Amino acid sequence: MGIEFLEAGPERVVGRMPVEGNTQPYGLLHGGASAVLAETLGSVGAAVHAGPGRVAVGIELNATHHRSATSGHVTGIATRLHGGRTLATYDIEISDEQGRRVCTARLTCMLRDR
Repeated sequence: MGIEFLEAGPERVVGRMPVEGNTQPYGLLHGGASAVLAETLGSVGAAVHAGPGRVAVGIELNATHHRSATSGHVTGIATRLHGGRTLATYDIEISDEQGRRVCTARLTCMLRDR
């Protein structure tokens, strides 16, 4: 997928992914690739929030695709909406290089002891 992390903390995770290599047959960024980026960023935030000796397991992901991307990179910003002892929820905004929103997603992870 080629995901690069630019920032990672319990409140916010930022990463980017190339469009090239992550497209569907029409040359557009695949919606599943956007979902992978969203779940990856949110899961990393949830794991950092959970802390040592704990794991984050995704239990719900939804994504709305607003526009297509055909080249360059997309950047995702995952922002924590809820951070409890057993659940963490992140809002993920994915934008193209012009700052236009490509996808909005929400991920909820269950936090468990390792």
